[in-house]
Amino acid sequence: MRAAAPLRPVTAFATTITDTTVRLILIVLTVMLILIQYPLWLGKGSWLRVWDLSRQLDSALAKEHELKDRNAKLASEVQDLKEGTGAVEERARYELGLIKDNEVFVQILESDSKKVSAGVTPQPAGQ
Repeated sequence: MRAAAPLRPVTAFATTITDTTVRLILIVLTVMLILIQYPLWLGKGSWLRVWDLSRQLDSALAKEHELKDRNAKLASEVQDLKEGTGAVEERARYELGLIKDNEVFVQILESDSKKVSAGVTPQPAGQ
């Protein structure tokens, strides 16, 4: 069996490194850390840029959803106008105020001249 090697005192190593060298190494490491962090926070693909793009994407998706809903509603209305007369009749009554034969149009106004309701009631043929 071999005998254990004698331990060297740590003080021999410590005396070769001075306080100035330690400070210089610490400063160099700190500068390197800052240089590595700069692109992460402020560079082209930084976290702030990603956050901003994510916000813009959310806004664009919300607008797209709103426009898709509007387009679906318009497509449904176009389909109704193409296929049925009920939608055309409803538009004529609501927007143009047209009535059918033998009907009486009744409109009730509030005191400040706002429309409250409009109703159409059928008139008997004999009257």
